[in-house]
Amino acid sequence: MAGTPGPGPRIVAIGECMLELQGQPFGTLQQGYGGDTLNTAVYLARCGARHGLRVDYATALGDDGLSTGLLQRWQAEGIATGLVRRLPGKLPGLYLIEVDAHGERRFHYWREQAAARAYFDTAEGDTPLEQQANSIDALYLSGISLAILPPAGRARLAALAQRLRARGAAVVFDNNYRPRLWADAATAQAAFSTFTALASTVLATLDDEQLLWGDPATPEGAANALARTLALPCGEVVVKRGAAPTLVRLQGQAPVEVPTVTVPKVVDTTAAGDSFAGAYLATRLAGGSATAAAAAGNQLASIVVQHRGAVIPPEAMPR
Repeated sequence: MAGTPGPGPRIVAIGECMLELQGQPFGTLQQGYGGDTLNTAVYLARCGARHGLRVDYATALGDDGLSTGLLQRWQAEGIATGLVRRLPGKLPGLYLIEVDAHGERRFHYWREQAAARAYFDTAEGDTPLEQQANSIDALYLSGISLAILPPAGRARLAALAQRLRARGAAVVFDNNYRPRLWADAATAQAAFSTFTALASTVLATLDDEQLLWGDPATPEGAANALARTLALPCGEVVVKRGAAPTLVRLQGQAPVEVPTVTVPKVVDTTAAGDSFAGAYLATRLAGGSATAAAAAGNQLASIVVQHRGAVIPPEAMPR
């Protein structure tokens, strides 16, 4: 995965962005926004700006004022919104974050009728994403991107990924697995298997891999999950393991360890993996090595976990 001369590569992230409430329930709440692939798109745009990286976000929103406000904020971050569908009468989803004394978070969602679920529900032909597939250099999606789509939508997204790979574009799959979004584990396993087979790069969190496939929360279970993940057929696999070193495996090469960054205090782990993905992909698309990309991802994640919320202030970004 390398950069191109002239205008930078175009990468599209697809998924769902929701309104975010953070703070004390029944107390003061601050409104923001977030969603795993949107968080990554923000960090991609910030990290890739000096390399000319072009970042688009593909999702569906309503025709309400809150949806318009989201679009304006994404555009202010340098994210192109031409692939966003506006669906009359729909609304964006909503979530509330509770954070404990150790910085771990608990989410409460109101998203069942969110507009993003209907992105591929079209009677008039292809979506903007499908129409512009030939100008996309990389597509980034996650397990949550798959979970929010109905089966027909996942099938259209798989066909798009296959089309991109056939002409040499990159497809990056992040294994974010949230059981509550799936009817059952078997459905999720089938979807993940389809997209890891289509991907050129897989960004995997080991805990999610264990949870998805039912590996026990033991050293042996972790070892089994790690071996299975490193054996995926794609050319590039990155395995995030919490505070343990990140593993990077390129096709035909032994895995390489990339140390994480120790921080004095974890405030909120929200978007740690999303920010890692943004810095990693920005580095790779600019022509950097996979190990340099993992180091950049670990550095940014270490800063993000020291702030509350999914998207940190621009001035807090590493120089």
